[in-house]
Amino acid sequence: MKKLVLIFIGLLVLSTGIAQTSGIINNQQSPNVKFKSINMGDCLWTEGFWADKFHVCEHNMIPYMGEVLCGDVGHALNNFKIAAGQKSGEHKGMKWHDGDFYKFMEAKIYVYSQNRDEKILDELDEFIKIIGHAQQEDGYLQTQVTIQGIERFGNRQYHEMYNAGHLFTSACIHHRITGKRNFLDIAIKYANYLHSTFIPLPKELERFGFNQTQIMGLVELYRTVGDEKYLELAEHFINMRGKYGVAPDKTARAKFVGDMVQERTPLREEKYAVGHAVLALYYYAGAADVYAETGETALLEALDRLWLDVTDKKMYITGACGQTHHGLSRHNDVIHEGFLQAYNMPNATAYNETCANICNSMFSYRMLGLHGEAKYADVMEQVLFNSALSGIGIEGKDYFYANPLRMVEGAIKYKKKNGVEQPYRQPYLNCFCCPPNLVRTVAKVSGWAYSLTDNGLAVNLYGGNHLSTQMPDGSYIELSQVTKYPWEGKVDISINKCKKKAFDLSLRIPEWADGTILLVNGKDLGIEVKHGTYVTINRKWKKGDVISIDMPMKVKLMEGNPRIEETRNQVAVQRGPVVYCIETSDLPEGTEILDVYLPASSELKPEYRPDFLGGVTTISASVKLRKEGEKGMYHELKAPQWESYNTQLIPYFCWSNRGQNEMTVWIPYMWDN
Repeated sequence: MKKLVLIFIGLLVLSTGIAQTSGIINNQQSPNVKFKSINMGDCLWTEGFWADKFHVCEHNMIPYMGEVLCGDVGHALNNFKIAAGQKSGEHKGMKWHDGDFYKFMEAKIYVYSQNRDEKILDELDEFIKIIGHAQQEDGYLQTQVTIQGIERFGNRQYHEMYNAGHLFTSACIHHRITGKRNFLDIAIKYANYLHSTFIPLPKELERFGFNQTQIMGLVELYRTVGDEKYLELAEHFINMRGKYGVAPDKTARAKFVGDMVQERTPLREEKYAVGHAVLALYYYAGAADVYAETGETALLEALDRLWLDVTDKKMYITGACGQTHHGLSRHNDVIHEGFLQAYNMPNATAYNETCANICNSMFSYRMLGLHGEAKYADVMEQVLFNSALSGIGIEGKDYFYANPLRMVEGAIKYKKKNGVEQPYRQPYLNCFCCPPNLVRTVAKVSGWAYSLTDNGLAVNLYGGNHLSTQMPDGSYIELSQVTKYPWEGKVDISINKCKKKAFDLSLRIPEWADGTILLVNGKDLGIEVKHGTYVTINRKWKKGDVISIDMPMKVKLMEGNPRIEETRNQVAVQRGPVVYCIETSDLPEGTEILDVYLPASSELKPEYRPDFLGGVTTISASVKLRKEGEKGMYHELKAPQWESYNTQLIPYFCWSNRGQNEMTVWIPYMWDN
């Protein structure tokens, strides 16, 4: 039955004649994409790491989030009811809270694509009905503006574009997976209103734009219904940035101007990732979607520069982005939750908003599509196993907004109002943008595992799964992965069904996986297996063929670029794609995390512990603890007293699941004499 439903959806054609797919990105017909999305539901996690995370997402993350957002704590659904005239009361939550609810809906749609639970559709239909009543006659839709009678587009900080973008994306996914139009029609009505408002571009709207998820959403709407005016509007929002100047000098240090919102330099001329990290990375991801349709060289060249600036100079070893809560840009504009200068990478005060980390993986996923190169999937994986999952507890019911690489008692001033910087996860964040963003990512990550190529299939991510999908030529392929990745490096991929003619299977060999062995049916094909690339095998595959990949899972000590002052003479421990940390839970009582040193003689041994922190591989280590010394600002150097202690390191993503702790990723290193 499921296959019949998916075939129906795959053949669905709107009045525009655009064939529908249910990929995360509907780019199978995009002319400038090398790696194209599979349909949601084609890849199902079967066992292991991601199957476990999806189970938690389905049974804990989403139900708990529904209780929060549909109740009085989260108040998001109440806002729509009030705007629809179905309930009395005041708007509660942040200006972007509508978008939080759309992301939650999107997560539920992804889960439906895998479990086909009709109760999910019934619940979504009720939400959509309320949202439809909240929409204004001319198509405008934003609960805070409607409830409070605020001027439309009078202040870009109200996040009208952000909310619109998440509406468009969620509605397109809903339509492509379910075949229903009720949510899509709401999105179309609002997009038409935006087009009629912004294409003429009155002077008061020339600089309007903030947190521009609407660019991605509009491109998806274009791909879904085939109306070119949505692509035109998406490109229009790109062209507006950097064209009309910034605020006068007297307000240059005010909030939300200049580099903060990427408006000093036109995107096609930009060389540096600047400003608010989420705003920037959503913007870049949207521009990548536009390039996928237009093929404009200047746009791609800018995106290539920006991706390198982010990943080579401003990204943490965990894949996290946005080094600071407050700071100044290269033009001395005040920025928040944003990028600092290259190699300026604080640990204890690192901001690394969960949304920024996820946006980094979204941007890299799109760049993977455009270029088909392994380095983009490497970053996706780096984020997923580290700085994304660190944003939620292992039970799926509490959250981090900021994700520092070191937690030291008293190192930062915790903000109680929004709960965005806390030493332990919170059951609810008043600023709730990150939790649904993370939950929808966990729900959809199976759609990132594979890509369709011109002559076959690419394997991007590893995890126990079953894939049944249609190839570009119309043939079907079925395969399965059996692996304990990321705790073990061995992956077996079995072909269960395929066409008789030769086709490509492209297998990502991660950058860290030097020395990987690749066999087909137990034999070495004599193909060079180079880490940091896709290894492509073209042959006449047949049912029963088995590709075996064995990636060495060495425990590695990583060091930072010497220009990163915050990591000088320190190391981080990494095994496979997983970055590790040490918590004070695993140290003698009263030990401070800053007193921990890692000697060169320490033997680092991995051990899989199925009943610990949801089932993880820990790394045993012998560390040195510096005994109590002077704690003044400065003091004369004296020979320290050391105590040896046998302990363990845990994956960074699961820290703060054992009560309040100090923690560090980077550990001072003691070279042997």
